[in-house]
Amino acid sequence: MKVPQTLINSLQNIQGFNESTFIKAHENEVSPTSIRINPFKNSDFFIDEAPVIWSNYGKYLSSRSDFSLNPLYHAGTFFVQEASSMYLEQILKNTVDLSQDLKVLDLCAAPGGTSTLIASLLTPDSLLISNDVIQTRSNHLSDNLTKWGTMNAIVTNNDPKDFMRLFGFFDVLVIDAPSSSSGLFRKDPNILKEWSVANVSTWALKQKKIISDAWSSLKQGGILIYSTSSYSKEENEDIVDWIETTFNAEHLTAKNTDLLGGAIISEGSYRLFPDQVKGEGFFITAFKKKSSEKEVFIRSGKPIKNNNRRTEREIFRNWIEDIDTHTWFEKNGDYFLINPTHEHAINLIQFNFNLRKVGTKIGKLSNKDLIPDHELAMSIFLSQKTNKVELSPEEANKYLRREEFVLEEVIKGWSLMTFKDFGLGWAKILPNRINNYYPKELRISSKEA
Repeated sequence: MKVPQTLINSLQNIQGFNESTFIKAHENEVSPTSIRINPFKNSDFFIDEAPVIWSNYGKYLSSRSDFSLNPLYHAGTFFVQEASSMYLEQILKNTVDLSQDLKVLDLCAAPGGTSTLIASLLTPDSLLISNDVIQTRSNHLSDNLTKWGTMNAIVTNNDPKDFMRLFGFFDVLVIDAPSSSSGLFRKDPNILKEWSVANVSTWALKQKKIISDAWSSLKQGGILIYSTSSYSKEENEDIVDWIETTFNAEHLTAKNTDLLGGAIISEGSYRLFPDQVKGEGFFITAFKKKSSEKEVFIRSGKPIKNNNRRTEREIFRNWIEDIDTHTWFEKNGDYFLINPTHEHAINLIQFNFNLRKVGTKIGKLSNKDLIPDHELAMSIFLSQKTNKVELSPEEANKYLRREEFVLEEVIKGWSLMTFKDFGLGWAKILPNRINNYYPKELRISSKEA
């Protein structure tokens, strides 16, 4: 792979850039494969793999496999993520008090690498809003956060400018900005075909607009974390200068650490080059907001009440662990489990934004029976009393392909299909057949199988 000479020329004055080793990494080295383990569904499947030293949950794989054929992937026990981008974990830990209950906006969140990483670090009473402007990508984002199993996430499908309505609402604003993506040349050579100096300038303008649109949603003293998968100074250091000048923001100067080996600090920000670390090209930096915005006031109010509340609670008690500590609401026949501390924030957001996911969808009620939703099957709040059927690898893949299979000596009724004790989805066991409720849109295709 030959890196454009114009790009190489533009990097000559960047601290830590080494032309010969940079070119060698792109021409002769294979991109490493890495995953990040879900701490809420901790499996020992990757216990012997080498760690990503800047992530508590990151692992390098000795060989790449077809993740679509691994039931543990569909159970949400891990996320496939590029190792360098996991450095977000260190930035969060060094700039934010993660022991506090926070409101976090992940503005350009699909497919979910940043959001699932953030969700792994937040307190249960924190609120994460994950957004993507493209509907199909926001649907994929919802699916990945559903697999993660937590309840304190909302997925929205909105333009960044829509968040101007939430003045001073967020403690943390994460913008992993769309970019020219030159840092991913090794992973996707097609990016190289589309790269040009003109495109870099176009992306830099888009990045400025995204930041401008969302800036007012960050509270005074709040933290902006900005990152790209680009090498270009125009999308990185120049954006840093523009943020400082335009918003009078305090640039939180990066400190050298031993975690990166030959840690690269460029004008107070982190730059990761593939010849310097075991990962791809990545840039990340952080700011503190000094000026104040009018904050959105969320009243405490009274909890949700209706005449059927007690009956619903008793039905849900059989399905949800510690139901008395949670609350829920109904919309169009669907029931959603949420943290009571998020109730009024959710009320505010649902009237102003396009929602793709809120809390955990429990399912629908039919008389006094629950028809459970797939989100409940993936939830870490599912009752341990739920009937489970452990599947073999062959059975699990048939289930995920929605193919017919036979189970011997199983209890009739709703059952959670599991693999290595991790939930995959629902099936209803009838006297003469098994009704597979794994979502059609998620099934493994015969081509993948």
